[in-house]
Amino acid sequence: MVTYGANELIPSSDFDKKFGSYLYKIKDNTVDKLAILKNNKVEAVLISKDEYEAMSEAMKLIEAQKLIKSIDNGLEDIKKGNTKPIDTLWDELWLLSIVTIF
Repeated sequence: MVTYGANELIPSSDFDKKFGSYLYKIKDNTVDKLAILKNNKVEAVLISKDEYEAMSEAMKLIEAQKLIKSIDNGLEDIKKGNTKPIDTLWDELWLLSIVTIF
């Protein structure tokens, strides 16, 4: 869970009135993030463009690593002979779909 400092919590009414100054704080790195509150609940978080791009790139790397791991697992299954002919797979899926209908 993310925690916020007192200087990072902004009521939405203040944010609306002082958008420019809050944007400057983000751009100037005075704060890392600003949590916008509505009814005392965090509804949105404002971060810099650079921070957003870094997070987006990190997520792409994580997804690529997951895909590579899945492919490696599949290749390992092939090496070990843990495979089935495609016709058998389709038959099992068809039977499974019938069972779930009833």
